[in-house]
Amino acid sequence: MLTWKTISFADFTVKELYEVLQLRSEVFVVEQDCVYQDIDFKDQKALHVLGYKNEKLVAYTRVFKPGDYFDEASSIGRVVVEKNERKYGYGHDLIKESINVIETQLGTNTIHISAQTYLEKFYNTHGFTQKGEGYLEDGIPHIKMIKN
Repeated sequence: MLTWKTISFADFTVKELYEVLQLRSEVFVVEQDCVYQDIDFKDQKALHVLGYKNEKLVAYTRVFKPGDYFDEASSIGRVVVEKNERKYGYGHDLIKESINVIETQLGTNTIHISAQTYLEKFYNTHGFTQKGEGYLEDGIPHIKMIKN
């Protein structure tokens, strides 16, 4: 079971920020072998959802209110679970917690994500449906998905 913490960018400790950037780099850059600009100056607008197991960060997303990432909807991005922890279903817990944060703290319920195509069925289980055609983002196939 994970312990959840949701914070704004201004509320990060140096240690927390380092842990988040390390986890994102470990998965998105190294594991997925994708060179891209992770630090994009959007973290400052986001709420950050951190999942801890035994005081170690193992799951993370950033969520945005409408207009801060996509005009028409809230958004969930940088969805990441440490590789050795995925077998426990923490990805599902992370999405549920992120949706909860959007509904309770941002007061919205329409969510737009840019999902890696291979995760379509995963997101379907959380009420997301594909909209439009697939596209490449940083060289990786993605699809637009919406949850109303």
